[in-house]
Amino acid sequence: MAAGTAGTEAPTAPVVRTPYGDVRGRYEHGIAVFRGIPYAAPPVGPHRFRPPVPPEPWEGVRDAGVFGPTPPKPPYSEAFARLLSDPVVPGDDCLNLNVWTPEPGRGARLPVMVWIHGGALTRGSSAVPVYDGHAFARDGVVLVSINYRLGVEGYGLFPDAPANPGLRDQLAALEWVRDAIAGFGGDPDRVTVFGQSAGAISIGALIASPRARGLFRRAVLQSGPPEAVDRDKARRMVRRMAARLKVPATATAFAEVDRADLAEAQAEVGRLSGPVLGGPAFGIVVDGDVVPRDPLQALLDEGPAHGPGHDVELLMGWTSEEYRLWLVPGGLHDRVDRLGAVALAGARARCHCGPEVSRGYRELHPGAGTAELAGQLVTDHLLRVPLHRLADARLGGAAPSYVYEFAWPSNVPGLGACHALELGFVFDTGGVPASVKLAGEGAPRELADAMHSAWVRFAVDGDPGWPAWDASHPVRVFDDPDGRVVRGPYDRELALWEADSVRSPKGAPVPAGGPSPASPPRSTAALSAVRRFRRSGGVGRP
Repeated sequence: MAAGTAGTEAPTAPVVRTPYGDVRGRYEHGIAVFRGIPYAAPPVGPHRFRPPVPPEPWEGVRDAGVFGPTPPKPPYSEAFARLLSDPVVPGDDCLNLNVWTPEPGRGARLPVMVWIHGGALTRGSSAVPVYDGHAFARDGVVLVSINYRLGVEGYGLFPDAPANPGLRDQLAALEWVRDAIAGFGGDPDRVTVFGQSAGAISIGALIASPRARGLFRRAVLQSGPPEAVDRDKARRMVRRMAARLKVPATATAFAEVDRADLAEAQAEVGRLSGPVLGGPAFGIVVDGDVVPRDPLQALLDEGPAHGPGHDVELLMGWTSEEYRLWLVPGGLHDRVDRLGAVALAGARARCHCGPEVSRGYRELHPGAGTAELAGQLVTDHLLRVPLHRLADARLGGAAPSYVYEFAWPSNVPGLGACHALELGFVFDTGGVPASVKLAGEGAPRELADAMHSAWVRFAVDGDPGWPAWDASHPVRVFDDPDGRVVRGPYDRELALWEADSVRSPKGAPVPAGGPSPASPPRSTAALSAVRRFRRSGGVGRP
């Protein structure tokens, strides 16, 4: 049920019934907004490190006027905090979500978009101002944004607790959308999930998960491929935290530790980790349940007609200079350039590729510095190669794939078209201070109109406005309002990875994206370069 308008009077606060009780939102600029709605019980006490359970129903009408608590997380470093906003809302009831809708009440049957934020699975929340859903609701879409457990509480791997509770939170939120969104004017049969970075990686796992079947129809992967981290890598993160905290590496022991101490220990042991050189980190792991096998391999192996996610329409892409957000803050870009061959060898070790690949990149980009070459090498390994492989594997299937690149360079010196820059354009929130921090002043509004409209069109009818992926590899490049479609812009780089895929230390085939994390390194010299680079200051986590 929802309150409406009468004549010229201001609308009364909208009230909607959910499976657990009624919630009262606010009208803001003609859009009904509901914030902080619980979709699961607070993950405290017996629920810590455990799968989510439904919230307790409430009597009366619950106020949903402000953002709910954000999950526990360490703050960004000073260098990254100058560019990325990450509000903290205290409280235990952090498994909550927000809804923006132009027409609350059953009967509207509007398309729904569910936003899963990024932040390396350790930071971020739905309260980041860039993620305001007003523009989507203005354009006829019901926008939902969710919180989920982060870091050790969401992705720590313990012998006495189920894996991936953060991903299980996302499943619980999507089930809430299925059961409740009609009351907010949404159509549960027209749900599009979209996310960036760790949010996109999460969606990749959900596409491949049998548990998520039927919960969404379309998906957008922004700068994040389907992947799972090696279980030993996740265990090392927990063990290092346990050693620092002087407690056993169990969920039972960690549940007794103050959350502020957990966050501090997590930040310290992850200090020298990062996208460029890897290191211990939290991530989604194969658990035999929600994630029965590596998500990318599952999507590649089963074919376009019958495999998991074969009927999910995909929109996916990257920014042209992802690596600049990883390297520029704190002067790391210049440090990589000074290290020269050492840094490039470290990037090769990170990518599990042979010297032929880096030599090929040097020939293709003769004017590029070491930082640009290393950054693009890692960007292709982490993002472009797996997303190209995924798009190719879906050719001939029932559901099309669309690929984009965001190429407008930030007005902040040195950032270029970096990781996360496209977010203010997708949400059409370029005017909020949190977007200006990353894009600088004067970001082109017309480009935001073009990109935001493409996401809306995809949610409405599955066609963002450019040719679907085919053998010519069409990529829509967002660098000006008119845009352009380029055929095969990275085919030469991809050919280097394909050639490398038949090489390994002993001649066995290696996947194009590199071997699994458990595979032996190609070169001890390259690993030595990684260690030297880390001793020099390395690439730390944000």
